[in-house]
Amino acid sequence: MTQETVLVPDIGSDAAEVVELLVAPGDTVELEQGLIVLESDKASMEVPSTVAGTVVEVLATVGSELAEGAAVAVIETAAAAGEDQAAATSARTDDASTEKSDEKIESESPEQDSSPSSNDGASRQIVVPVPDIGTEDAVDIIEIAVKPGDRVAVDDTLVVLESDKASMEVPSPAAGRVVELRVSEGAQVREGDALLLLEADGAAGTGTDRDAAAAKAAAAGAPGTSTAGAETASAPAASDSQPLGASSATAASAPMAAASAGIYAGPAVRRMAREFGVELGAVRGSGPRGRILKEDLQEYVKRALERPASGVSAIPEIPEVDFSAFGAVEVVERSKIDRVTADNMQRSWLNVPHVTQFDDADITDLEAFRKSLAAEADKRGTRMTPMPFLLKACAVALRHHRKINASLSDGGATLTYKQYVHIAMAVDTPSGLLVPVLRDVDQKSLWQLAEEVIDLATRARDRKLKPAEMQGACFTISSLGAIGGRGFTPIINSPEVAILGVGKSAQQPVWDGKAFQPRLQLPLSLSYDHRVVNGGDAGRFLTELVELLGDLRRLLL
Repeated sequence: MTQETVLVPDIGSDAAEVVELLVAPGDTVELEQGLIVLESDKASMEVPSTVAGTVVEVLATVGSELAEGAAVAVIETAAAAGEDQAAATSARTDDASTEKSDEKIESESPEQDSSPSSNDGASRQIVVPVPDIGTEDAVDIIEIAVKPGDRVAVDDTLVVLESDKASMEVPSPAAGRVVELRVSEGAQVREGDALLLLEADGAAGTGTDRDAAAAKAAAAGAPGTSTAGAETASAPAASDSQPLGASSATAASAPMAAASAGIYAGPAVRRMAREFGVELGAVRGSGPRGRILKEDLQEYVKRALERPASGVSAIPEIPEVDFSAFGAVEVVERSKIDRVTADNMQRSWLNVPHVTQFDDADITDLEAFRKSLAAEADKRGTRMTPMPFLLKACAVALRHHRKINASLSDGGATLTYKQYVHIAMAVDTPSGLLVPVLRDVDQKSLWQLAEEVIDLATRARDRKLKPAEMQGACFTISSLGAIGGRGFTPIINSPEVAILGVGKSAQQPVWDGKAFQPRLQLPLSLSYDHRVVNGGDAGRFLTELVELLGDLRRLLL
C-alpha cells in the first residue's frame, strides 16, 4: 500500500476558494472522481483525484484559498493500482502532448481549421467572431438562429445579441455550412469572441474582404471558447494553459452548479452574495431564463439598505395579484430592453424633480415648405419628415440656452456644459422604446438630418443599432404626432436635464387682430429637471423654439 498526495493542477488563476468538500476520510474514490470544488471570480471547478484508493486525509478546508500545487488530499492506494495509474497518467500525458501539438499547428494557420477540403480550395473552415458591438462590456446571446449542419447564405442571421440598450443580429460573413457552435443561448460574449465554426463555400471563401476580416478577427479572438466562459463557464478548448478543464469531472461549470442548487447564477455572483450575506433565493434575476446578474444583486442590496429600520419600505411595493382568479390570462416575459427602460424611467422619476411647460407652435408655413420639398426628396431617395425641422430648431435653441444643454456632475456640486449638440429621438419598436442619437445636429443640413433620421429609425426597428449609437445625448425629442394626442408629460432621460414631447398637429382658429384664421398648431411639452433648470430658463427656451418653428428664417440668424 502506498500513499499519494493529490495536488491542485493548473487552474488558470492565482488562487481559488474552496467552496465544497466532496469526500471525507475513509471514502473510497475512483480515478478522476471529484475531491473538492474550487471557485474563482470566473468559474467553478472540481479537482479530480489522480489515483484510485481510500481517502486518508483531506488537507483542504472550506473557505481556504488554494493555488496551483497546493495539497488537496492524501489517498492510500495499492502498489498495483499505482502502477496502473502511472500507465494511465502516461497515456493522458501523451494525449495531452498530441492535443497541444495539434493546437500549435492550428494556431499557426488561424484563418482556417485543418480540413482536407481547404487544401484544394473548394471550401475552408472559418471561425465567426463577435463583430464590433460598440462596447467593451459583455452582451447576452438571446437567440441562436442556426444549428450544426445548417446551410447559410451571406448575411443570414447567426445569433442575436442583446445589451442593456439594444439588440443586434450577427450576420454570416460567408455562405456555407455550420460545422460547430461555440457558444450557447444565455451566454455572455465580447467583441472578438468565437461564435461558431463555418465551412465556407469555395465561391464565398476565395479571399473576399469580409472573409479575410472574419478570419483575422477570429485569429485575434479565443480559439474555441468565448469570454462568455468566464461568466457561464462553458467547457474551454484545449490549450497549453488550460485550467482544470481536461477531465470530465471539471466540466461542472458555474451554471451547472447553480442549477444543482436550484438557482441560476454565476460564480462571481455567488461569491458577492456570500460577501454581502444575501440569500440568492430572495433575489429576482433579470438575465436570460431568470439568471441572477451582479446588477440584480446590487439592486437588491441597495433596496435593502434604503428600507427603514422598522422593516417597512420607504416606498411600499404594489402587492402581487393573481389575475387568473378572475378569468383567463396570458403571461408574457418582457424583453430586456423593455425592463431596462422601465427601470431607467422609474429611477429618473424618483430622483429628478420634474416640471412640464406647454405651448403651441404655428407650423403652417413650415408644413407648406416641407411639402414643397417632396419632388426633391424623391430625387435624393429620401423623405423629408417634420423631425429634421424639430431637430434643427432644438439645436439652435440649445446653443442659445446653455442650461438646457448641461448636466449635473460631482454629486450635484457642479454643472457640466456641453460644447456639442447631440439630440436623441425616441423610436417605438416591437422590442421596446429605443433612443438613437443624432450627433452634431447643429452642424448638419436638413437633408443630412432627414437621411439620418430614416436610417436610425429603420435600424432601431430591425434591432441593428449599436450601443454607442444610443449614448451621449444632450437632449431628447419624443414625438407622438404620428399616433395622436393633444399632449403629454415625457419623463426626462437622466442625466439629461430636459426632454421635448411633441403631440399631433391640428388646425386651430388663431386671432390675427382682425379675424380668426385657420392655422396648423403643433402641441409642445417641455419637461425639465428643476434642480438645474428654472421656470424662466425653460420658458425662454420654449418660446424661442416656438418662434423658430413658426418662422424658419430665424434658423439662419
